[in-house]
Amino acid sequence: MPSFDLISKIDTMELQNCLNTTEKTIAGRFDFKGSEAKADWKEKENIIEIRAEDEMKVKAVRDILLTNMGKRGIGVKGLEESKIEPTGMKLQKMTIKLVSGIDKDKAKVINRLLKESGSKVKSQYMDQKFRLESKSIDDLQEAFALLRKSDELNIDLQMENMKR
Repeated sequence: MPSFDLISKIDTMELQNCLNTTEKTIAGRFDFKGSEAKADWKEKENIIEIRAEDEMKVKAVRDILLTNMGKRGIGVKGLEESKIEPTGMKLQKMTIKLVSGIDKDKAKVINRLLKESGSKVKSQYMDQKFRLESKSIDDLQEAFALLRKSDELNIDLQMENMKR
């Protein structure tokens, strides 16, 4: 029986490349000359911290980062942004939490969406993953497309371990 695992994760190498590209873009832009604007990835906390002198530069760095993430194929759907706040030392900062994995609340939403669609797909939640099975590969692909374009989930989904 064809099946695949539905996961939500961020490719760390692509994220590192994206941050490097963002730094190069900031270094080359005229409006950031002499600025201390930065986007740092704190791996242990799974957040990206953006710092700059003023709110406008923080938003500009955020926009550059999100654009680069989109170009590199990193989903921006599941990012949780904080408000811009002062850090002291005349800097402003914003944190962006990188959401990965499928929690139990999202699993319930996935199950509900599949049942409401009338799909012939069996689903099973397995600790941060979601297994989908069906007699037809076409049904699996339709279910995957339905879940990816759903606004209720607010996470990026990928397919893994496709079995025929």
